[in-house]
Parts: sequence; C-alpha cells; structure tokens
Amino acid sequence: MSVPGRLEVLRERDFTLFLSAKLLVTLAAEMVSVAVGMQVYELTGDLLALGLVGLAQFLPFVVLILPAGQVADRKERSRIIAFCFALQGLASAALLGITLADLRAVGLIYAVLVLLGCARAFMMPASQAVLINLVSAPRFAQAVALHSSSFHVAVIVGPLLGGVVYLGGPHAVYVASTTLFACAVLLMSRVRSGVHHFETQEGSRGAGAVFEGLRFVFSRPLVLGAVSLDLFAVLFGGAVALLPAMARDVLQVDAAGLGLLRAAPAAGAALAAVALVWRPVHRHVGRWMFGGVAVFGASMALFGLSASLPLSVAALALSGAGDMVSVYVRQILVQHETPDAIRGRVSAVNAVFIGASNQLGDFESGVAARLLGLVPAVVFGGAATLAVAGAWIRLFPVLARMDHFPHLRPAGSL
Repeated sequence: MSVPGRLEVLRERDFTLFLSAKLLVTLAAEMVSVAVGMQVYELTGDLLALGLVGLAQFLPFVVLILPAGQVADRKERSRIIAFCFALQGLASAALLGITLADLRAVGLIYAVLVLLGCARAFMMPASQAVLINLVSAPRFAQAVALHSSSFHVAVIVGPLLGGVVYLGGPHAVYVASTTLFACAVLLMSRVRSGVHHFETQEGSRGAGAVFEGLRFVFSRPLVLGAVSLDLFAVLFGGAVALLPAMARDVLQVDAAGLGLLRAAPAAGAALAAVALVWRPVHRHVGRWMFGGVAVFGASMALFGLSASLPLSVAALALSGAGDMVSVYVRQILVQHETPDAIRGRVSAVNAVFIGASNQLGDFESGVAARLLGLVPAVVFGGAATLAVAGAWIRLFPVLARMDHFPHLRPAGSL
C-alpha cells in the first residue's frame, strides 16, 4: 500500500473535523492539567491535595457516566461532544476568573474540576462511540491508529506548552486553553454523525436501559477481560498526579521540566501509534495487549527509581508506548464486538473501567505517597501493574491466547 493510501481516512470530512476538534481540546485539557497541578501544589505543598485533584473529577464522572452512555445512544453524538467541549471551556474560564481574583481557596478549584468531570462523563462515551460512525468500515482500524497518534501528539505538545506558558503565570494558561476550547466547539458543530433513534428499540427505555452496557460487558469475557485489565493497570501504575512532586522534590526541575515529564508518555505513545498506522497488528493480538501492559508497568517502576531527568523521560516514553499498544488492541476489539445500538452504553462502561481509572488512580497515588513516601509509591504502582498482567493471563486465558481480532478471525482459530 502506498503512503497516501495509509492516510486515506483523512478524506472522510466528518472524521477530519472531529480529529481536528479533539486535537485542540486535548491541547487545552493538558495545559489546564499542568496549570492546576502546579497551582494546587504551590498553594498547599500537600501530596494528598494533588490526589484530590483527581478525585474531584472522578466522583461526578462515575455518577454520571452510565446515564451519559444512554444519552449517547439516543441523541446525535456529535452534538453531545460539542456541548461537552463548551462546558470544558466554561470551566477553563472559571479557573481564569479565580486566578485573576487571587482567590486562594483550593476548594474553589476543586469545584471547577467537578464541572470538568461532568463534561468528561458525557463526552467520553459519545466520542468513543462516534468514531466508527464517521468512517467507512475498512478504514476503522486506520482511524483508530490515526486518532490515537494525533491525540498523543497533542498530549506531547500540551504539557510542554502549558509548562512554558505557566512561567507567565497560571492565568496565561487559562486564557490560551479557553481560546482553544472555543475553536474546538466551532469545528465540532460542523460534524454530522447521524441522528440515532435507538430509544424506540426494545430495552432502550427505563432505568434498565442504563445498565444494558454493563450486562453486555459482563456477558462477553473478551470484552470484560480487555477493559478490566486496563482499569487495574492504570489504577495502580499511573503516577500523573505525582509528577509535580517528582519534578520538584526528586528531579529538581521547574514547570518547563514538569511539562517535559508530562509530555514523555505521549511521545512514546505517538511513536507507537504511528508505527501501528503503517504496520497494524493482525496476529498474536492477545500477546501484544498483555505485553503492552507489562512494558507499561516495568517502565513506571523504572521511573520511580530514577533520579535523572533524561532517564525519567525515557522511562515515561516507554510506558506510553506500551500503553498505546494495549489501548489500540482493546479499542478495536471492543468497538467491533459491540452492536451500534448500545455502543454508547458500552463505551460508558469502558469509560468507567478506563477513563475514570485515571482520576481514581490519581487519588490512589496521592494516598500511597502519603503512606509509603513519594518514590516507594511510584515503584509499588509499577510492580502492582506487572502483577495485574500476570493475574489477568490466568483469569482470561482465551484473551491472552487470542491470535486474530474476532471480526477477522479465520475459521477454526482463536
């Protein structure tokens, strides 16, 4: 296949608009994350306060995510996403107002983060479910890899940009992020994913419909194993909330150095995603997924032991590459195994297992750091992730032995 052929998915207008909007939103969100982390740590000097940044976003997320999945199956998904982008822009503007007014009560920042958690609760299932609606079926795997690579490019640039802009004060970051959110809303408003009428289908009304995604996931061992593996890997292995403390107290670098650390996992993930665009995974997909999780865990343990900025950046980049491979396999598996009529609700469950684990993992990291100390907490998290990978190989042997994706599986093979 020629190189242009590998990017032919960009000819899909709605996908290109969606991709551009997500790029801007990710840049803005990463900038806000750097600014909030630095601002809270400067105001409190408390590791647990960094963990509470994650908890403030997790609690509304976990309460709203299942109803949000039902909304994604009953309304036009692109409109939901645009509205959520607007809410995130409003939250960024609120953080700007708090900073300019010199309101030093950390509780106000946590309150705004609750709004961000609400917006992400409705955005995540809609944005996960909509991707397959924006491209033709033969281009879906290519769209997954390209979407992931562009996402991680934004995650590379966002923290770096946020760290540099933060040198001018947190208010400068919030001005830039609010502008980016506004541009993303304009782009997303032009996307048409199609109006879905799943509410007329059997089982899609009433309180029971909210839990349809859960019933589906727990009835499919392949899907359950894939999403729960990532849940526990990120829950224990993620140390994003502790990066401000690692940067200042262990590596002794400033906000620009923190931005470099925040960008490193995305750099590794982006390189892995680009490789997957050119050489997609077709065989031994179970081994690739578990191998990615193992690399992630080992790399996080190495990061915890490092006292050198270059080694820390390299370890974080390797962790991002491992995570990217696991995410790629899981997303293709889950989306193809799920009927479109309940894809929003299944994506909501996926978001609970995976997306929420980022915020809950931040809280776990803060608690572990308070109890064990900063460096031991990071090392413990990486080791726990390796233990999770080993346990899941035993709990879900069919997933570990899976050779082809189910929708591409030759007759008689796993």
